[in-house]
Amino acid sequence: MFIDCHVHAIEEATCPRPHDGCQPLSTPEKLIEIYDKVGIEKAVILPIGTPDSTHLVQSNEEMLRMVAKNPDRFIPFCNLDPRALLNTPNANLEYILKYYRDKGCKGIGEVTVNLPMDDPRVENLFAAAQAAGLALTFHLAIRIGNIYGLEVSKGLPELERALQKFPDLKFFAHSQTFWAEMDANVTEEERGGYPQGKITEEGAVIKLMRKYPNLYGDMSAGSGWNALARDEEFAVKFLNEFQDRLMFGTDICAPEQADLCLRLVDLLNKFRAEKKISETVFQKVARENIIRILDL
Repeated sequence: MFIDCHVHAIEEATCPRPHDGCQPLSTPEKLIEIYDKVGIEKAVILPIGTPDSTHLVQSNEEMLRMVAKNPDRFIPFCNLDPRALLNTPNANLEYILKYYRDKGCKGIGEVTVNLPMDDPRVENLFAAAQAAGLALTFHLAIRIGNIYGLEVSKGLPELERALQKFPDLKFFAHSQTFWAEMDANVTEEERGGYPQGKITEEGAVIKLMRKYPNLYGDMSAGSGWNALARDEEFAVKFLNEFQDRLMFGTDICAPEQADLCLRLVDLLNKFRAEKKISETVFQKVARENIIRILDL
């Protein structure tokens, strides 16, 4: 069985996405139907906290209601726009995060606001999450504008500074811009996508994970799957080396496109069946790490 470290959900159907007509998110009932088919026992629900990635924003209360109706299947995260409370880096975000922590939230995210990762308002959010003892799931981006996520440069120097500045904050790393840096020779054109081919030289992901124990790998979506599938030989080494800090995830959004987010199920099962990873490593990545890291 798996535990999904990264998914989104909505209480009821809403306005379809303008670019493809799909529902932006799945209902809890639909997610459970999908999960039961592939052996996912529960999931972390990440509310949509800013409009950068889609046309809706969710309240933390909606997320808590969904979890309350399915407490055996869902784990709550809260979310908070770093521009909240007068768009200042001095906002008392810690007060808000501690409120939702006390309501049962285990973390904050997904942080998708399109600001520089080292923006003072973003760092204020990091400081608040650290003070509240919450893990933080973030999405990285290659630029400002026409994209969502925290902007970082090639080589992820802004992420490294955050890891240094907030050593007690558990950073759950996610997105194409993060996982493309498995290879040091990633090009500017590849940074925001899904690079193909063998890993030619260990990139920022590997170097930062070796150096900073507060960095964790959220392997959800096509980006997490691609980071492993592009070079299976390297993937096995990566899974073994960082077996205590990698977490299975899906990032299912539109229910019609769920299959694209479930490829990691097949890949991890394949590695286990072929004995490329041990049962111990499989169980850690599939479910045990998230239980330990979030103290579930």
